[in-house]
Amino acid sequence: MIHVYTDGGCSGNPGPGGWAYVIIRNSAQSAAGPLSQAENCGSEISTTNNRMELKAVIAALEAVSPEVSGAEEVIVHTDSQYVQKGITEWIHTWKRNAWRTSDKKPVKNQDLWMQLDALAAGLSVTWVWVKGHAGHEYNERCDFLVKKTIASLQ
Repeated sequence: MIHVYTDGGCSGNPGPGGWAYVIIRNSAQSAAGPLSQAENCGSEISTTNNRMELKAVIAALEAVSPEVSGAEEVIVHTDSQYVQKGITEWIHTWKRNAWRTSDKKPVKNQDLWMQLDALAAGLSVTWVWVKGHAGHEYNERCDFLVKKTIASLQ
C-alpha cells in the first residue's frame, strides 16, 4: 500500500505558487512503520492555488506509477476539496458535458484534470480529504515544503 500526501498553494491567487508531496510506502508484511519515504516539490512564478493542488497530485502519481505493481492500492491524502471532489464526483459530469460546467462554461484547469484523470485511470486510487493545518505529520510536511518553495521565488 502506498500513501500519498499532497499540498499546493500560492502567495496571492494568482501569484507565485508551489506544490509538494510525500510518499509513504508501507510494507505488506509489517504495519510497524514505513518501508520507504520520498518527497518532492516544485513551483511556478505565476499560477493559482488550485493549479498547484492539482500539480502536487499529478507529480506524486507520476512518481508512484512506475513502481505500483498489480492491484496495489494508492491512497491519496489531500487537503483540497477541489481535488478530492473534482476527481471523485465532478469529473464524470465534466467529461459527459465535453469539459463544460453545469452553466456551460469551460472547466477551469482542464489540462490538469485530463492529465490527472489519465494517471488515476491506470491505478487503484482511493481519494481522502484531510483537514489542512490540523497537525497531521505528512500534510504539515507538504505545507512546509510548499511555503519554502514559494519563499524561494520571492
